[in-house]
Amino acid sequence: MSLMEDWEVLANQYNTDQATAQKFWTDYYMQEKAVYEKMLTKPVEVEKGTVAELAEKYGMDVVRFGGFLDGINESLKTPNPVDTIVAESEVTVDIDLEKLYYNMVAAKADWLYNLPQWDALLTEERRKELYKAQKKSMTVVKGKKIGRNDPCPCGSGKKYKQCCGR
Repeated sequence: MSLMEDWEVLANQYNTDQATAQKFWTDYYMQEKAVYEKMLTKPVEVEKGTVAELAEKYGMDVVRFGGFLDGINESLKTPNPVDTIVAESEVTVDIDLEKLYYNMVAAKADWLYNLPQWDALLTEERRKELYKAQKKSMTVVKGKKIGRNDPCPCGSGKKYKQCCGR
């Protein structure tokens, strides 16, 4: 069984009731935060090794680290095949910092995108730009509503109510 399958089983196991799920995810997020704090201290280093080695290095069990890899995968310069990895799989963690920050904002993970390590990695202006860009990407802009007496947008020259608005 792959680590992703193990991770899904583990996560679903704790979704029996709200209190249990809350405790599980809070615990996971604190572990995730600790990993990011370490990784972002030396972000230019490309992490390579087996999943088991990296999990041990960052103080996480292998299954939870598999879940971590799934979460960070979109923010890597070269994604890992997370669906098929096992504890002995070789992985590379080469972080694209701007993409990671953007994805943390998208995930609404303020405990991650507000880490003090970001101060040394991206300027405050750049972080604001990435934050605004991500928020703007989620904004739906509706076009102007066509009034019944407006010219029809099909180009017929008739009023909308006499053409396509019927």
